[in-house]
Parts: sequence; C-alpha cells; structure tokens
Amino acid sequence: MSDFNQPVSGLVTPRFGGIATFMRMPHVPLDQAKDIDIGLVGIPWDGGTTNRPGPRHGPRQMRDQSSMVRRMHQTMHIVPYDLANVADLGDCPVNPANVDDGLKRVEGYFKKLVGKGIRPLSAGGDHLCSLPVLRAVGGKRPVGMIHFDAHTDLYDGYFGGFKYTHGTPFRRAIEEGVLDPRRTIQIGLRGSMYDLDDFAYGQKMGVRLVRIEEAMEKGGKAIMAEARRIVGDGPVYVSFDIDMLDPVYAPGTGTPEVGGFTTFQAQQMLRELRGLNIVGADVVEVSPPFDPSGLTAYAGVVMMFEILCSMAEDVAKRRR
Repeated sequence: MSDFNQPVSGLVTPRFGGIATFMRMPHVPLDQAKDIDIGLVGIPWDGGTTNRPGPRHGPRQMRDQSSMVRRMHQTMHIVPYDLANVADLGDCPVNPANVDDGLKRVEGYFKKLVGKGIRPLSAGGDHLCSLPVLRAVGGKRPVGMIHFDAHTDLYDGYFGGFKYTHGTPFRRAIEEGVLDPRRTIQIGLRGSMYDLDDFAYGQKMGVRLVRIEEAMEKGGKAIMAEARRIVGDGPVYVSFDIDMLDPVYAPGTGTPEVGGFTTFQAQQMLRELRGLNIVGADVVEVSPPFDPSGLTAYAGVVMMFEILCSMAEDVAKRRR
C-alpha cells in the first residue's frame, strides 16, 4: 500500500457508517489541497435543466452510494489509490438562482483546482456543468473529448435563443475554443429529435457522431478503438451522461431514452480508456428524485470508478 490517501475499508468500518465521501476518501477542501493528483468533486447544480429537474441532488446521493465501491478494480486489478493521490474536495460553489453567476462560480473553482495541478473527476449536476469545467481544463489548449450520451448537447439555443442549457454546452465549448471538435467523439446518440440542427453542426465542425445503431452493430471495442484514434495522445476530457445507459439501468435522469447501453457494455467501453491522457472527466445527469432507490446513483459512481482507474494509471505513468 502506498503513502497516498486511502479509502476507509469496509472491513474496518461498515460501509453504512461514517460521513459519506466519494469512494470513502478523505475530504480535503480545495484551499487545503496539497499534492493531490485527482480531485473528486460534486457539482450540485442543474441550472441548465429544461425539463425534469433534480440533478442538483446527484452528488449527495452518489457519495452515499459510492460506499459500495471497493478499492480494487475487479478485472484490471488496478488500485487507483496506490497509483495517485486522490481526495474528495467537496462541492464547488454554485448559484441555483442564476445561470450566468452559476457558470462563473463553477468555472472559477475549477480554474483554481487546475491551477494546483489537480485533475478533476466530477459528479454533476446537469450537463451544462461540463462547460465551465472545460473552460478550466481547456483554457490553455483545447482538449479532445470522448462523450458518452444519448444526446449531442450541440444545440444552439432553447426558448428563443437562450444559449446556456444542458443541451448546448459542447456547442459553446467549441465556439469558445476550449474543445477541439476534430478530436471529439460522441457515443450512443439516440431518441426522437426536434430537428437535425445539432447533428448538422457537429458534422460541419468535424465531430464524430456515433448513433446507438452503429455502436451496437460494430461493438464497443471497435467504437473505442476509433475513439482512441480520434483523440490521440493529446489531452482528453471524458464526459459520461448517465442517460447513455438504458433507463432500465438508470431511470433517475432528466431525459431518459429507451434503447440504450447496459451497465456492463458501458463498463467495457470505459475500460478502453486506459493509456489516454485524461485531464478531466465527469459523470452527470443523475437525478435522485426520479430514483429514490439509489440504483442510478450507484451506476454513476461505478462509472466514475472505471474512469478513475484509467486516470490514476496515467498519473502514475507520467510521474515515472
């Protein structure tokens, strides 16, 4: 076992005991964080939600459910906490009453985090949360992105042209130059549509759009091999919307779409992230009011753990 922070073991303290933190890791406020490689952060904000609300409550339920996640990955045998120094940095500041101010608060927090050399792994919150995080991690150099979602989130505006909703973050990120569209792939797209505007924009900008039919036909390994070619060796952001999963596995989300991936298929794809330079990631759109059982939140933190293992492995490689 390394000298890095370690999770509280369920063999020492029952997993239902103690104060809930992500993966049972120590809580270290950002202003006290030193020598932290990966920061687990909650973004309790859903100011961009346009229909079913509730993702602001996601981080709290996800913390609780993360007590179920043990320290070692079951197939890769990776213990991320032995490879990188990980901590729960708490929740970033938000403003539930004002979208513009909320964006500024989240962006300011993550710029401080990135300035400390910490890689963020966040739990949202709706998908608009990704935009201010991308402004932080892509501020000096645009990042590529592997995006798992039922939706492109590339729309231009809602309700008469309002530019900041959970359906617009990646269009704004491309416009602002923090996201490189030609190093971006979106996997699992499906569901009925308002029009083709988002797809047309993505294709025009060079985003690789993978509909669910193509992903199922080719299989996860083939799609992820293409994703790896697209993002290459440069910095990459991973964004996982829980509605990428079929709602039988994740009913607690704002915009469920039937005909999605199983949790196992999602895990298999996330395991293909190994070796990539993941500079940040998030799991978003977990909405506890629509799944009081906590199953959706549990699926979300399992996906966080899958991503964490690859992030920690990359941290260790670059340290060497």
